[in-house]
Amino acid sequence: MRADPQNQAAPLSYLAETKSYRFGRFVVDRRSACLRCDGVVLPLRPKSFDVLVYLVQNPGRLVPKGELIDNVWQDVMVTDNSLVQCIKDIRQALNDNAHAEIETVAKRGYLFASPVVVIDGNAVDLGSPTLTAAAAGGDGALPLPDRPSIAVLPFANMSGDSDQEYFADGISEDLITGLSRIRWLFVIARNSTFVYKHRAVDVKQVSRELGVRYVLEGSVRRAGSRIRITAQLVDAITGGHHWAERYDRELGDIFAVQDEITSSVVAAIEPRLLAAEGIRSLSRSAEDRGAWELVARAQTHVWRLTRLDYETAIDALKRTVETHPDYAPARSLLAFCLSFAAHMGWVNRDHGLLVGRQHAVRAVALDDCDSWGQIALGYLALMEKRTEESIAAFRRAVLLNPSSAAAHGKSWPRPGICRARPRGDRACRGSDQAQSPGSGDGAVPRGCRGSSLLCRSIRGSCRILVAALASTPRFSGGAAIALRGPRADRTDRGGPEISRNRTARATPAIDRLDQSQRSLSDA
Repeated sequence: MRADPQNQAAPLSYLAETKSYRFGRFVVDRRSACLRCDGVVLPLRPKSFDVLVYLVQNPGRLVPKGELIDNVWQDVMVTDNSLVQCIKDIRQALNDNAHAEIETVAKRGYLFASPVVVIDGNAVDLGSPTLTAAAAGGDGALPLPDRPSIAVLPFANMSGDSDQEYFADGISEDLITGLSRIRWLFVIARNSTFVYKHRAVDVKQVSRELGVRYVLEGSVRRAGSRIRITAQLVDAITGGHHWAERYDRELGDIFAVQDEITSSVVAAIEPRLLAAEGIRSLSRSAEDRGAWELVARAQTHVWRLTRLDYETAIDALKRTVETHPDYAPARSLLAFCLSFAAHMGWVNRDHGLLVGRQHAVRAVALDDCDSWGQIALGYLALMEKRTEESIAAFRRAVLLNPSSAAAHGKSWPRPGICRARPRGDRACRGSDQAQSPGSGDGAVPRGCRGSSLLCRSIRGSCRILVAALASTPRFSGGAAIALRGPRADRTDRGGPEISRNRTARATPAIDRLDQSQRSLSDA
C-alpha cells in the first residue's frame, strides 16, 4: 500500500513523490533524487541522499541512529559505520565543516538544525537558482523556527587593507561558533551567511531569506597597531537595535584578540536576547505561547531575584513541564529555581532540593549539552555540600558554554564548603570573567564573587555585595550571602572562637549592607 506523502516518516523508497525540501541555498529535489545549491546539482551517493531526505523531513528533532538505519536501509543489515560515512558525505556536499547544519548528539543520533520549507516540485522549476515566492510559500520568506534564531553576517573590513580580510572573517566565524554553544539559540551556518559578504543588504531581507529573527553585524578597522571592532544586534523583523558595542584593542596576538572579542560579544548578547524574548512573549496569550516562549517569560522573573518573582517563575515552569515534559530547558531552569529558592528559604529546603534534583537529572538525560542542566546539578550539589561534585558540574557548564555568566558566576561553592583559600581565589577569578563588560547579568555573579571573598575579606565581600544591590536593588540574596558567610566559617581551624571573632568583625559591614539595601529599595 502506498504511503501517505504527507507522512514525514514514510519509507524512502517513494522518491518519486513530488514533495521536496528547501533550506538556505539548498534544495533536496526528490523528483530527480538530487541535491542542488543555487540550481547546481551537487554529487551525493544514493544512500547519502536518502539519509539527507529523512533528516530534512524531521528538522529540529533528534533522530536516533537506529531510526535512520531502519528507514534508510530497512531490511538490510548494516553497521553504524555506513551511516557515519553517509553523514560525512552530506556534510562535505553542504560544506558543513562546523557541523552547524547537521549536529551530532554523542551516542544518540543526529539533528538537522536548519529551518526547512516543504515545496511542491511540480509547481516550480527546482533547477532554477532562485525559487519563486510560491515555492517558499506566500512572500518567499522562510518560516521562523520555534526558538530564537540569529544570523552572524560577515564583518566588514573597513581598513582598506585586503590583508585584514582574514581577521574580519575570523571574528565572524568565531562568533558563529561561540553562539552555537548556546543550546536554546538557533544559529545559521557560516555557508548560508557568507553569501552576503561584500553586499549591502537589508536585515529584513536576511530575515526573509534565512528565516531568522535576529542579525549580528559589525565591522573591523585597523590603524597602525590598534584595531577597532564594532558589533550590533538587530531585530531583523522590525529593524530595531537591541545592543551595540565598540572594542578597541592593541593588535598583538591575533588569536588572543579574536578569542577575547568573541567571548565578550557572546556574553553580552545572551542576556539581551533573553530579555528581548521575554518582552516579546508578553504580546502573546499564555495559550498561544510555545515551550520556548514560556521559558523566556519565566526567565524575566528569575533574574529579578525576589521571592515573589521566584514563586511566579516556578509556577510558570511547572505548567510548562506539564505541557512539554520532554523540553530540557524548562526542566533545567525549574531545577535551578527550586534549588535557589531552597537556598534562600523561600521553599521547604528538603522538598525543593529533592524535586529540583529530579528535574535536573531528567533535563540532562534529555539534553546533556545544555549548560543550564549542569548549572542546576552544580547548585544542587553545592546546597547538599558535595563540593567536588558541584565543582565538576560547574566546570562542565563552563565547557559547554564558556561565555555563560551564570556558569562562571556560580562556578565555585560558597565559603562554608570551601576547603582552602586558593579555591576561593579561583572563585573570584571565575566570577570576574562572568562580569565582562556589557554582560548585562551582574547581580548574581557579583553576589557569588562577594560570597567567595568571604573566604578572605569580610569588608571586600560587602563592597562587592553592595555593588550587586546597586545593579539590582531587590537582590535579597546579597544580604543573605553576607549573613550566612560568617556562620559558615565555623568549619575553619580555630573553632568557635574564630567564628565569634569574625562575626563581630562582620556585624558593622553587614549593617551597612542592610542600610544600603533599604536605601536602594526606597529609591
